[in-house]
Amino acid sequence: MAMLSYAEKLTLRPGDMAEADVVALRDVGFSDRDVLDICESVAYYAYVNRIADGLGVTIESWLPGDGE
Repeated sequence: MAMLSYAEKLTLRPGDMAEADVVALRDVGFSDRDVLDICESVAYYAYVNRIADGLGVTIESWLPGDGE
């Protein structure tokens, strides 16, 4: 749950992130490398989606969620 809370906050309120968010992950057993991997994964997903949205990329017709 700590990882999901971190990911949600980073996605929805990135300006509110603080050292306490990293400490919360460490407190439940995540290493610094784990925290980096989580942060990079969340950030990359947001980046790729913004690039796709900014360029008007649409979902492939064979993928779920294409509005059909």
